[in-house]
Amino acid sequence: MVFVFLNLGHKILHPQLPNFRKELILKSMFLLLPYRDDNPTRKFALINWCLIAANLWVFFAYQFPLTAKQQLAYYSVFGFIPASFFAQFSPFEPTFAAWEWATALTSMFSHGGILHLFGNLLFLYLYGDNVEDALGKVRYLLFYLLCGLGGAITQALTNPDSQVPMVGASGAISGVIAGYLLLYPRANVRVFYWLFLFIGTIYLPAYLVLGFWVFEQIIALPESMRAAGGVAIAAHLGGFVSGILLVPLLKRKEVRFFQKGHSRAFARNTRRIR
Repeated sequence: MVFVFLNLGHKILHPQLPNFRKELILKSMFLLLPYRDDNPTRKFALINWCLIAANLWVFFAYQFPLTAKQQLAYYSVFGFIPASFFAQFSPFEPTFAAWEWATALTSMFSHGGILHLFGNLLFLYLYGDNVEDALGKVRYLLFYLLCGLGGAITQALTNPDSQVPMVGASGAISGVIAGYLLLYPRANVRVFYWLFLFIGTIYLPAYLVLGFWVFEQIIALPESMRAAGGVAIAAHLGGFVSGILLVPLLKRKEVRFFQKGHSRAFARNTRRIR
């Protein structure tokens, strides 16, 4: 079972990555794609929409027009590079390098391609509004940025000598997933599925949809750590753990954990492909 839409992730950008087209086609025969939840919010999620807009703006205004060569230069400047980040803590370079910290932020708003961008923003759209509702606007923004930082540093710790840039919002979004899972595990998520000859939609509890996502990350971690590039799974898990730790500290006092859903789980609509 594969969440094919999860071209989500921190991307470790490497010029010699293999072509995954055949693998993607095979995996697409078993597809789960969440696109809606049944979880209303009290207020308009201003910060979440601003984050979505900021990611879109950076990509289409600054990245999309670049040539392939210019993209590599862009990633070298705005991507998070572990070796450069940790060099400032070396006894031979004790100065505080403000820009290396800044790249932890700029890398959160940079992406490795359109699929990477929209995979991340789909999750942010689905789950971020409710987490913002539970935390409040200012604390949600702080939460988002801290989870992104936690994800980037976790990934960097797995290979601190790496000079390959990392980009993507998924450390932050993985923290959002953690928050949603703690607060609304029984909310139902509308999922489109393609199961060989059958396609349809089904309401699944968030603890199944997101719990399976967490399981996928854990299973994929060893291979990710061996690869020179690809999806930075450790950044997902680092952001997720950051979210688990931060939500209890930042949520509004009246917000309860493990809230109930608003619809019946497992209601589905299925048809056979002819």
